[in-house]
Amino acid sequence: MIKFDVFGTLMSVLRNRDEWQLFVESETSIRRRVYDVVIPEELREDELAGYLDDIYHEYASEKHPSVKQIS
Repeated sequence: MIKFDVFGTLMSVLRNRDEWQLFVESETSIRRRVYDVVIPEELREDELAGYLDDIYHEYASEKHPSVKQIS
């Protein structure tokens, strides 16, 4: 599982067989699957932050200007 700070929202990406699965993480360790964003299966792990940045760029702010991998 790879965790990201996506413009201030904690999210994680999990590789399950041949697909990437995206989740929103809560402060209470509850994980909610995001079904309306499909990450292309051919995307490499090192491309995930850039992809999430492209998808969620409208949430960028001065405090959270980019997507950062945190684990």
